[in-house]
Amino acid sequence: MRIGILTGGGDCPGLNAVLRAAVRAVSVDHGGDVIGFRDGWRGVMEDTWEPLTIDRCRGILPRGGTILGTSRDQPYTRADGVQRVREAISRHRLDAIVAIGGDGTMGVANDLHGDGLPVVGVPKTIDNDIASTEMTFGFQTAVQICTFAIDRLHTTAESHDRVLVVEVMGRHVGHIAVWAGIAGGAAVTLVPEEPFDLDDVASRITTRHDHGSWATIVVVAEGAVPQPGTLSITEPIVDAYGHQRLGGIANVVAAELELRTRIETRTTILGHVQRGGTPVAFDRVLGTRFGVAAVDAVADGAFGSMVALQNGSIVRVPVADAVGHLKRVEPDLLRTSALFAPQRPATGG
Repeated sequence: MRIGILTGGGDCPGLNAVLRAAVRAVSVDHGGDVIGFRDGWRGVMEDTWEPLTIDRCRGILPRGGTILGTSRDQPYTRADGVQRVREAISRHRLDAIVAIGGDGTMGVANDLHGDGLPVVGVPKTIDNDIASTEMTFGFQTAVQICTFAIDRLHTTAESHDRVLVVEVMGRHVGHIAVWAGIAGGAAVTLVPEEPFDLDDVASRITTRHDHGSWATIVVVAEGAVPQPGTLSITEPIVDAYGHQRLGGIANVVAAELELRTRIETRTTILGHVQRGGTPVAFDRVLGTRFGVAAVDAVADGAFGSMVALQNGSIVRVPVADAVGHLKRVEPDLLRTSALFAPQRPATGG
């Protein structure tokens, strides 16, 4: 067996665990070779790569990021992109390409499969929003980092009777915000799934502080949006790949909350610190299981499939089932989070 492997899109903890496991499975189970394409699909198209061996992968399990580098380049944005991928597979005598990435990378894998190329997908997104898999590696690390930060912010908020608004990742979904909000004891959590009414949030916080000296932590996903007509926010910039460049909603929310509650309000934007550093044990194990399962899929000729976690087991699903729609936060988890929000102020009657 001879495979090529790449990491595309944004980095997250656990990518190196997938690479290490795939290399080990190919070498031990099949006596084969792995080449790693540099910087995602760009490396396939430009033929930049390196041999990945067991020795090359020693020591990378606890490392964040990806030793191969990554980019958002895609073959379907170049006139000759698909042909370049086809030539790379032929030139390197590859049985398949294992593509590790998010919705964009899985979309390319699905299209390449449709064009007759041998591709297997491994889902990767720190936001945990890829459909057909219960969990993606990197997500639990991000939640743990956010929870640690919230724990620390509680003490300073308590000392000053402040409101602290913590912005976390979550472009289209609020998985990180909800998990970290529950684990960290946030008073309010704002997510893209449920547009927020800042007047309601402000009145709840005011009532909370009127009944004692409390720390109030508000967790807001970067993609959270207000209910139409309730708050004016600047339209985000769109990058060269068509993605909105988010970040900063916490500043708007904090400023408006201070105006409406007259309680000192500060902001902490965790940003890329959520992506960096050592993956937690869960993400190392899940990444390892995905890497082995991807090689098994190649061995079985299951091209056009994506490995996934379902009911605790690693399974294969058509990659087509995982693209074009997002896995949103379940309503029961949103309800659980909402139970810990400050109560609405009592009204006369």
